[in-house]
Order: sequence, then structure tokens, then C-alpha cells
Amino acid sequence: MSALASLQPRSLWAHFQTLCDIPRPSGHEAALRTHLIEWAQSRGLETRTDTVGNLVIVKPATPGMENRETVVLQGHLDMVAQQNAGTGHDFERDPIRLIEAEEDGWIKADGTTLGADNGLGVAAALAILESDDIAHPAIEALFTIDEEAGMTGAHGLSADILTGRLLLNLDTEDWGEFYVGCAGGVDVRLTRQLTREMLPAGWTSGTISLTGLKGGHSGVDIHLERGNANKLMARILDDLLSVTALRLVSMTGGTLRNALPREAFAGIACSPESMPAVLDRLEFWQAQLNDELAGAETGIALVFAHTSSEDALDDVSTRQVIDILNALPNGVNRQSRQVSGVVETSDNVGVVTVSGQQLSVLMLVRSLRDSGMDALVAQIAAIGRLAGCLVETSGRYPGWTPDPASPLLQLGLEVYRRKFGQEAAVKVIHAGLECGLLGSRYPGMDMLSFGPTIRGAHSPDERVDVATVQQFWELLKAILSATPEQKA
Repeated sequence: MSALASLQPRSLWAHFQTLCDIPRPSGHEAALRTHLIEWAQSRGLETRTDTVGNLVIVKPATPGMENRETVVLQGHLDMVAQQNAGTGHDFERDPIRLIEAEEDGWIKADGTTLGADNGLGVAAALAILESDDIAHPAIEALFTIDEEAGMTGAHGLSADILTGRLLLNLDTEDWGEFYVGCAGGVDVRLTRQLTREMLPAGWTSGTISLTGLKGGHSGVDIHLERGNANKLMARILDDLLSVTALRLVSMTGGTLRNALPREAFAGIACSPESMPAVLDRLEFWQAQLNDELAGAETGIALVFAHTSSEDALDDVSTRQVIDILNALPNGVNRQSRQVSGVVETSDNVGVVTVSGQQLSVLMLVRSLRDSGMDALVAQIAAIGRLAGCLVETSGRYPGWTPDPASPLLQLGLEVYRRKFGQEAAVKVIHAGLECGLLGSRYPGMDMLSFGPTIRGAHSPDERVDVATVQQFWELLKAILSATPEQKA
């Protein structure tokens, strides 16, 4: 029996089950999009697609609501593909396996990301489209692609695919909060050519595995100061260089630029006489990191396993890689002075690869201010150039500037107050919602973002609070039924 079978609202959870059954990692949304087009057309609903693969499903207003403003319900089809080591999940082929979390009232996946980000928002929109007993104005359900990997769907959104001027983004993760602004972002990639040589005769080699970190969302969770596996591994390697003539064979850490790296693996080589000192230092570092990050991390593990290698980076390249990784900034750069408790500017050293004769580092810089983003990118680029790296930026997207006078915000606050008997919080999020890009495509669009409570997004710990899904659903229906009349 499915973990979702008994949950309410049934239509929403049934659609979420379908989203879990159809693989949809970023860049592989085609099968799901085809399914949704066929589903919509079988119900007589109009569908629209644009050149990049975004989908709009249109549903007319219910009787008596024809004179209300059209509402755009927006979410993204893709999900972050993260799994625990040894899980063996193929995100392009395997369905997400759902389980009830140990904590009562939560749903999670078995060793992988859940895809509640943004599957629950998409499922809610589909449930509205399917309904025949919910009062609503004309609906344009916009399902974008590739949000998690670069927002290419929002970047390429056709400027004539929507007619509505009110947009509900269903992609935030804290129930009881309305979001009215978000950070912009840009990807930064550093690459450098390296020199390899044969290892001295008799040298031994092996792999250091750093695991057990929590990971998480590089925007939502950046202020929690969790460990970054790439940065921690660089510290460890730097220390090992102080006790032995170590050579770096390879390194991999992290999988996505917008996920905090949970694991890193470094292939090393040294003389047999140095190996006991290396193992001693690894034992020290495991204790050190667990103590240093107590409260933010639990169960950090450092394991060494012997392997075989014939070559490695030379002394100079080994030193350069470690120095570059140690020098790169990571984490919170600046707190906002305008929005209390919100990070203004940050970066994440997301993916590190040392393979063959090349170092590759992929980072994501976020900021509520374009100037703050530019300043941090300039700092990273300067470090990279000094270290002989090629520095490239891509995928830049704008932030979403808050509008405290937004009529849609006032409607949401009024409906929430009436429905739940308390005030909703108004927030700005240090993460990349698509609203900034959507607003640039449709100037003057009035936008509001909300959703159920999701924890651990972008990590295998991702889980959703079931009770808040029901509340989120009730709020969505109530806002739709209260949308204003069209302006003359």
C-alpha cells in the first residue's frame, strides 16, 4: 500500500504519486510533460508549449467566476537528484520510493530526494485543473523546466504564452509564510590544467572518503553553517601535506551547484613510511570536525581505503589544487541590512572534480542585490585568475524585488487571516525562485509565493509535513475563490 493512499486531499496526493512514478531530474522532464499534455487533452483542457519546453494548461473559470482576473498557478516539473551513497537509484529510470518518516506526520523518500520541491506545488495545480467542485477564475497552470539546474525554462519562457496578470508561485517551503522577494544568482566555473606524472616506485595509494554531512539547499540552508565537504576535504589535504610528501590522484565532491556538498572523495598517494602518519591525522580530523561542527552536523565519517594508482598530480599541481580550494570563499558573505534575519549574499563551492589533467570547480553565487552578487563574483574571479584558472560565469538570473503594496499580497494576508485566525508572515527568501525571471518576461505581473513545510530540500533527508499540505491546499482554494474582478 502506498504511503500516500490515505492522505488528504486525495487528488493532490494522487498527482504527487504520479510525479514520483515518472522520473523527472533536471533536464529530463520530457516524459512527464508528454504525460501531462495527454492527461490535459483527455479532459478537454487547452495546452500550450514554448520552444524551450515549458507547458501551460488552461482551464476556464467555473460558473459565476468568469469576470474574475485570470490566475497563473506556477511550479517547476524537475527535481533535484541526490541520493545517499550505496542507494543505487537511477533518477532517469527509477520511480521515487516513498516511506513514512520516523517522525509522525512526515513523508520522505527511501535514500533519495523526495521531489516535494516542487512536486507538491505541481500536484496542487493539477488537482485544481482536475476539480469539478472548486470555485476558481480562469486558470493558466505554468509548468517550467530545468529550474533546479539553471532556470533555463524561466529564462526562455515565451513572452506571449500567458495572459494572466496574477501569479501564485507554489514553490516555497515554510507553511504560514508568504514570500514576496528572492535572491538572484549566477553560476561560476573555474577550470585549470594540471600536470601529472608517474608515482615513485613503491608508493602506496588510497581514497579518503568524507561522508555523513547533512547537505541541503544552498540558499535556504546556507545560514545554518553546515559543513561543505569540498572545503573540509581541502583543509584535511592541506594538513596532510604538512606531514608527508603527499600527491593528489583525484578528487570528487558534491553533485550540484545548488546543493551543499555532503560527500567528498580524494585519491592520494604517498610513501609507505608516511602512511601511519596519514591515518593518524585522519583519525584526528574525524574527531576535530565532529567537535567543530557539533550542533550543525552529526556523524561525520572519514574512511581510508587502499587502492592502486600508477600516476598522480605532481607536487606543484597538488599544492595548487589544495590552495585554490582553500582560498575560495564559501557560505554567508553578507547579511541583509534591509530585511532582518535574511542572508543578502552567499556562495556555495558546490562541485569539485580533479580528473586527468584538469581541475573543475562549479559554484553558485546568490544575492538579493545585483551589486553584491557582482562583488563576490569579482572576488572569486580574482582568486581564480591569480591561481591560473579560467573563470566563466553563466545562468545568471535576477532577484525578485519585494512590493509591500502588492494587491495579491494583501489578498493573501486577508484570506489567511480569515481562514486560520492568525497572521501570516511576510518573507524574503535567500534562494532562487523563478519569480524574478517571470517578472522580467511579464512586467507588472503581481506575484505571491507560498507552500507547505518541506525540510532538507536538495538532500536525501528531504521530507514534507503532511498536515501543512492540507492547510496549503485549503489556502490555495480560498485565494482562488476570492480573486478580484477584472479591471475595466
